[in-house]
Amino acid sequence: SELQVVFDLPEGTSLEETDRTLKRAGDLIADVPELASVQAYAGTAAPFNFNGLVRHYFLRSSPNQGDLQVNLTPKADRKRQSHQIALDIRHRLDDGLKLPAGSAMKVIEVPPGPPVLSTLLLEVYGRDAAERRAATAKVREAFGKVPFVVDVDDTIHDPGERIRFRLNEASLEWYGVTEQAVYDTMRAVLSGVPVGYSHRGAGVQPIEIVVRLPKSDLAVTERLLSTPVPGAKGNVELGDLVRVEREKASPSIFRRDGRPAEMVTAELAGAYEAPIYGMLAVSDELKKLDWGPNGEPPVSLHGQPEDEAHPSFLWDGEWEVTWVTFRDMGGAFGVALVGIYLLVVAQFGSFRVPLVVLTPVPLTLVGIVFGHWLFGAPFTATSMIGFIALAGIIVRNSILLVDFIRHAAKPGMTLREVVLEAGAIRIKPIILTAIAAMIGAAFILADPIFQGLAISLLFGLASSTALTVLVIPAIYVAVRGPDSIPARHAEEDE
Repeated sequence: SELQVVFDLPEGTSLEETDRTLKRAGDLIADVPELASVQAYAGTAAPFNFNGLVRHYFLRSSPNQGDLQVNLTPKADRKRQSHQIALDIRHRLDDGLKLPAGSAMKVIEVPPGPPVLSTLLLEVYGRDAAERRAATAKVREAFGKVPFVVDVDDTIHDPGERIRFRLNEASLEWYGVTEQAVYDTMRAVLSGVPVGYSHRGAGVQPIEIVVRLPKSDLAVTERLLSTPVPGAKGNVELGDLVRVEREKASPSIFRRDGRPAEMVTAELAGAYEAPIYGMLAVSDELKKLDWGPNGEPPVSLHGQPEDEAHPSFLWDGEWEVTWVTFRDMGGAFGVALVGIYLLVVAQFGSFRVPLVVLTPVPLTLVGIVFGHWLFGAPFTATSMIGFIALAGIIVRNSILLVDFIRHAAKPGMTLREVVLEAGAIRIKPIILTAIAAMIGAAFILADPIFQGLAISLLFGLASSTALTVLVIPAIYVAVRGPDSIPARHAEEDE
């Protein structure tokens, strides 16, 4: 029941201006019905959760950075889900808040799964910094052309200006002032001077006492430059010993697993919210851009590119989590199916009958796909877990049905007659088993994390159960022949 609005204003923005921006943003969303409270943090990080830990919010300590911690009313007391509220807040801020050029604003939701740096994340690799930055600018342009891709940002920020104090060697020699005296004076003025420790209360760690100037007096003014510096001929003003120069600051350097890279990040909001749709849309826009004689840089879906002689891209973010999750679960599912097949082969002594038993497994997809479409829910990792769980439930029903067919044979009965009798007897317990499992799954249908699991179990069971009692007997008859004599004990080895 919380959201976070993150602001990155241009470098050089004062703490006071950041605070004013946060207050204006808070006023714009103050009348959201589900709002319980709003906390503003200017120049420091808001209390961060696991999501904030992954996104490195604990490093947000610059004056131009601010956070709004939005606390919502309990879920039982509101009609809208947090995602709908986040869309409303983003719409209000986009329409009513005017930010200076070079600013970035992001509405951050608590993710339903493992947190990532950003939902959409494209890493840009290249030969040198200039090449990477040029490619990053084009990638950001492509991101901005997709209507449902929002909160676009990158790691290339205007570094702003920095102030450099250069020592005047001639003045130092003339006044008899050492370099160390200048350094000590500037450190005392700008950083403060520790004068002792306070041992109070039951705290184990003492509190350091530092005497420093207020932040309002730390600007480079005549007052600062008139600070006395001790020398051989008496005190000398700091301004007589140094030259103050303003210059462009160095840009930040980002690395990914030890390799220099720039990153373009974005969130999804609107018609499509699964990362694959955003990736496809951005890829289409990338193809429309002019990439010069070398053509469009190659795009990788997994693993850093080996050749950095030319620009290359790598999709990361939520896609990487999705890829790894479904790859691992898909492999485990394949191993489970092989294990089930071998067990059924050992039970029935046939290589074809286990294939009949496993037929309902893909039939569950009919209901699973329909259920997700009906609820407008994405196919998530929990949906995949439900699909895997259904394999065991449905195969159990198939084994019982086939085994009943094999042992229900009576002298003079054809296989068709045995199948009809077995189906009539077994259909009731099969349906009751499915209904019991569906009732249990219905209680987690409203949960935002396990909704996919509930949909897979509910609709997968419904479709596969209905099709199992029809498809399994039909396939078994097709494999054995309608007029054949049913085996009582085992199928012949194929």
